[in-house]
Amino acid sequence: MTAAAAFDAVVVGGGPRAVAVVERLAARHPAGAPPVRVAVVDRVEVGAGATWRTDQSPLLLNNTYSAHTTIYTDESTPMTGPVTPGPDLITWARESSPPPDRPAWVAAEAAELRPWSYPTRRIQGVYYREQLARAEATGRVAVTRLIGTAVDLAPAPDGSRAVRLADGHELTGRVVVLAQGMVQAKRSPRVRSLVAAAERDGLVYVEPGMPAERDWDLVPAGETVLVAGLGANFFDVVALLTEGRGGRFEPAGDPARPARLRYLPSGREPHLVAGSRRGLPYRSKATYPTGFPPRYEPRLATRDWFERTAAGRGQDFRRDVWPRLAREFAWAHLSTLLAHRPEALRPGTDEAGLLDRLRAATRDAEVDEVVAAAVTSDRWALSVGRLDRPRSPGPVSEETWRRWVREHVEDELDAMHAPLTSPRNAVNRAMAALRGPVRRLVTRGALDGGSVARDVDGWFTPLGLALASGPPPHRTAQVLALIDAGVLELLGEDASVSHEDGAFVGRSAVRRDAPVRARAFVETRMSKGIVTDTDDPLLDTLLRAGRARLHRWPSDQGPPVSSGTLDVTPDGFHLLDAAGVADERVVVLGIPAEGVQPGSAIGATPGTPSPLLAGADLAAAQVLAAVREDTGPHSPAPA
Repeated sequence: MTAAAAFDAVVVGGGPRAVAVVERLAARHPAGAPPVRVAVVDRVEVGAGATWRTDQSPLLLNNTYSAHTTIYTDESTPMTGPVTPGPDLITWARESSPPPDRPAWVAAEAAELRPWSYPTRRIQGVYYREQLARAEATGRVAVTRLIGTAVDLAPAPDGSRAVRLADGHELTGRVVVLAQGMVQAKRSPRVRSLVAAAERDGLVYVEPGMPAERDWDLVPAGETVLVAGLGANFFDVVALLTEGRGGRFEPAGDPARPARLRYLPSGREPHLVAGSRRGLPYRSKATYPTGFPPRYEPRLATRDWFERTAAGRGQDFRRDVWPRLAREFAWAHLSTLLAHRPEALRPGTDEAGLLDRLRAATRDAEVDEVVAAAVTSDRWALSVGRLDRPRSPGPVSEETWRRWVREHVEDELDAMHAPLTSPRNAVNRAMAALRGPVRRLVTRGALDGGSVARDVDGWFTPLGLALASGPPPHRTAQVLALIDAGVLELLGEDASVSHEDGAFVGRSAVRRDAPVRARAFVETRMSKGIVTDTDDPLLDTLLRAGRARLHRWPSDQGPPVSSGTLDVTPDGFHLLDAAGVADERVVVLGIPAEGVQPGSAIGATPGTPSPLLAGADLAAAQVLAAVREDTGPHSPAPA
């Protein structure tokens, strides 16, 4: 092992959280004092991290607006450190004096950015990387950038913390900040068996993970390829295998559906047959007349109702919270029809009557009955238990499934090009407004731990992602065009793929004469930051050694239930060991400890309270406090 290099702080993970910590150190540290020495370690790229790596394809996009990205605090974020100005992504893109090491392609992409457009991930990575350099240019921090993988963390003899890297290097820091971001899962037994089967039978299997880290040249052209997963990664993979192989999209010239595109194939794309448990892709975001969506104002699941609900303890989400949310989603649907498509409702239908009937509905079936009794056609019916799925459960015939897919295409195009009059899009906006208050019920202890794990994390959170965290509208328009062109086929609800008799076999709730067989199989699933089976060697080591433990939700119905994230103290985010003892020199930020830091997975938006930035400010304060406390031989003497 090489001799240890000493720093005031070692940050493990080099993405936006690391950049925010360094920026907060520069903001808090007095001018003229010796700079705070910070080592930032990342396995891919310091400043951008794995998600925002700057060498990835420009086809991989962020799914949030350009105007909603910053690394700088403002008065909206509660913290004790000073507010310091700095450019958000759009302001940065308009700067006229780029640094000499900026990649040549950035100028073209920056010129195309608009506040309401969706940036490539790689340009966002350049933004983060340059803000790291901007913080260092203040002279208040000195940053050492290291590419490597942290594998262990332990106390050092001088009271600091030692981080060991896979190559044998060791770094010591007064404080270690763990900011790994979206950690991935190691291979499950199922994935290992599929990898082995593919190698044995000469098949192509692309296992789950980040799209930028997979070899898409392996996927054969012109063949049927089974795809599992219709979430965020699915849209990335489809883009790489179609537009990324020379296919082109053009306006279809449909005056009734201006968003519809036509796909012009290159001949090098595969025939994709894609399925998931839901059976349908994530809902699209929309294009609005003013660029940004108007805020949805709940009528039933109001702020006051959430406040009253938060005062309770040990509640069951399905029993005590979901019925009110279900009524709100039905109201979003019906009120949009009432305002913009009254012909879809029976004569005499009015707002007061609809609200009264919805308030009286206590079960999902009763809410569905209110909607069914109000609309003139099944075309405008709604099932609140199946908001992210086909209108009815299977099994269904191929003919029925094809009709449902056609209706899905038309509904998505309608929601994209006329979002303010689309009942489908109103439901999406309602979900965007409600999932934050639901999360606050969790953090305030209003819900039983078993219900949090089972109903919120296990069901409602994925539902929210499917409805409100979908792709940019033009990316959905491309997917719909591929369905129109026959390049992409949806396999159906309750889809599964297995290895049988030397091939991959896809089945679903759609009744087919025979299951779909293919030589290639792509899984677009990606870990959501769960640390129980993470491939991050440092987190795995800490958990196995008892130097970290899992966070658990308390439950009145049985033992506490694991959230799948690390347990940290609620005030300083200090790592807790198996016995519940806090290490005040180790701070954990973001996704791996999100059970105690709700919202920290979300990037910072100007003018919006940011858990990400608040956590970074808290970490910076602790680094500077440790510098003041210590009297070791490598201590700077800040003013």
